[in-house]
Amino acid sequence: MKSRYSLFAVISIVGLIADQLTKICIDGSMRLYDSIAILDNFFHITYLRNKGAAFSFLSNASWRLPFFITVSFVAALVILIAFRKLRDDQKLAQVSLAMIFSGAVGNLIDRLRLGEVIDFLDVHWYRHHWPAFNVADSLICVGVMLLAIDMILEEKRQKERLKVEG
Repeated sequence: MKSRYSLFAVISIVGLIADQLTKICIDGSMRLYDSIAILDNFFHITYLRNKGAAFSFLSNASWRLPFFITVSFVAALVILIAFRKLRDDQKLAQVSLAMIFSGAVGNLIDRLRLGEVIDFLDVHWYRHHWPAFNVADSLICVGVMLLAIDMILEEKRQKERLKVEG
């Protein structure tokens, strides 16, 4: 049981450090809207700030900051409760929840510190840009994808258990 909490802590801390260090580096070395081409017409490091959520959702709402801070705190709490309920053999779910937690806390730190989130990963095909994102967003997306995979695998495990018992 201790090892699963250690795993959660390590993934959360490493993810949080990676997120915050990259944001500090971008903020300290680039001016807002500066862009560095990594792969022409595909990937740039572009310094942006996002007051909203994904795709700048609610970025102009006057109540956005308290809303996003509250949602982040609630999400972190729900993740911790869900993690406690996992079985020890649910390693993929443990990893995925730690990643989601780390990403949520990383963006929460930005909102508390700056009132907005630093984004800088700019994926595009020529002039067709995907919204810029950051390490925390990546952790959340990959974590959700892994959690979905774990849910599918868990459903298969449950069906196998029923066959064996039935």
